[in-house]
Amino acid sequence: MLTDRLKKRLNKDRPMTSITMRIPADVVDSLKEIAPHKGFTGYQTLLKSYISEGLRKDEAQFASAPSARLIEALRKRGVSDSVLDEAVKELEAA
Repeated sequence: MLTDRLKKRLNKDRPMTSITMRIPADVVDSLKEIAPHKGFTGYQTLLKSYISEGLRKDEAQFASAPSARLIEALRKRGVSDSVLDEAVKELEAA
């Protein structure tokens, strides 16, 4: 199931904003060299891809953090691993 946030990100017409970043020249040169090898037309597209990839990873980590803390708290209170595993599987299947 797609979250509302992800559904909004799939919209190609969503609002954009311009930003300015200071990046070392050698990093930009490396981005320019790597971009065509990864199928990107330019280094800025590659940079946006890197940002999106890292952001998705971090969002997934922080979104699951409360669940992980709850599981650990239940484990400390004696809830068996088999019960916790079943509950996690049910959540993942939903």
